[in-house]
This record gives sequence, C-alpha cells and structure tokens, in this order.
Amino acid sequence: MSAPSRRTVISIAAGALAVAAVIGLALFQPWRLVTDKVVDEALPGTAPISMNPSSSTPPTISVRPDATPTRPDQTASKSTPTPPRVTDPTEAPASTPVTLAKGSFITHEHDTSGTARIVQLADGSRVLRLEGLDTSDGPDLKVWLSDAAVREGKAGWHVFDDGRYENLGRLKGNKGNQNYAIPAGVDLKNFTSVSIWCDRFNVSFGAAKLVPA
Repeated sequence: MSAPSRRTVISIAAGALAVAAVIGLALFQPWRLVTDKVVDEALPGTAPISMNPSSSTPPTISVRPDATPTRPDQTASKSTPTPPRVTDPTEAPASTPVTLAKGSFITHEHDTSGTARIVQLADGSRVLRLEGLDTSDGPDLKVWLSDAAVREGKAGWHVFDDGRYENLGRLKGNKGNQNYAIPAGVDLKNFTSVSIWCDRFNVSFGAAKLVPA
C-alpha cells in the first residue's frame, strides 16, 4: 500500500486543526473576555421615589379677566376640602429589608470586585444581592453560596465545589447590581462564602467571604 501523498497529509492535518479550533472556540469563547453585560436591578421591597412636591408654596391659580367674581356666600356653599390625615403614633412602621451578612469580592482567575449581601426582605424571603460587581464575562458562569473558605491566589480557585454549595442560578451580568433569590429551605448557617463560579472549567472568577452583619 502506497503512503498517502503530502497533499493528502496536509489536507487531513488542516481539517483536524479546523475541527480543534471550532471546539476550542465553543468551549473557551475567548471573545467574552472583551465583552460586558451590565445589569442594574433595584433591591426588592425598597421604597419608591416620593412623588409629593417638596415646595410648600401654594399653587398659583389664574382667573380669566371676564370671569364673574365669586361672592363669599357662594364660596362657603362649596364642599369643604378633606383635612390631611394625621398619622397615629401607635401605628407600627413599615418593615424594611435587613442585611444578614455581607462581604467584599477578591480576585481569583479573573479580576473581580464589588460586594455581596444577603438581605432578608419585608415578606421574610431572602436574596443574595451583588452590588458594584465587576468581573470578566465568561462561559457558564454561576452564582454559588458555598461553605468553602475564601483564599487568595490560585489556592482558592478550585475549592468551592469541594464541599457544600447552593447554585443560585446563572450570573445575570458581569457588571452592575443584581439579585438572586435564596430558596426558603436553605439554611444560611451552612454557607460562609459566595463565588462567581465557571461551571465549565470548575474555577472561581472571584469570591467573597460572608460576615454576619
């Protein structure tokens, strides 16, 4: 059997390289290192912006020159405006979100900064809130609660799947403020850290140690 020609060998090698390149691009998605997705969510349950005017000056009422003047007895006959409601001092104030734990992100495989807070809302539900997050975009990024200690350097890159963790879902964006619901059955005593976890390559982009507030 004759050996394959040089042209055939080159063609086979080129085909193999093309397949490897396609697979590599699909896995690593290198273009995401220079792309950003910004998310800016409000904390659930926060008070809306007040729509009451801040000025105490009464409004100016314009009257047409040909309008008929109103007599005092006509003014008195009109309905009396409802007086403003006086707040009862015994009424309980509205519940507000409470921070249960918080921490600051450190860098692992990719530069990461921002803060993480576990917040209990007025209805008793809990969310993990990421504020001012700034990390790299990447494939298959998840937000994990973990029982692993947060370590600096490469020693802390791969520890978050060694023990107990709770996957709160895909990272909504690599920049900004965002909320992740914590299931009601999760016992927060079992979790001491948050990781931005790349599930495809089993590595932490960045993590924060949670300290009780």
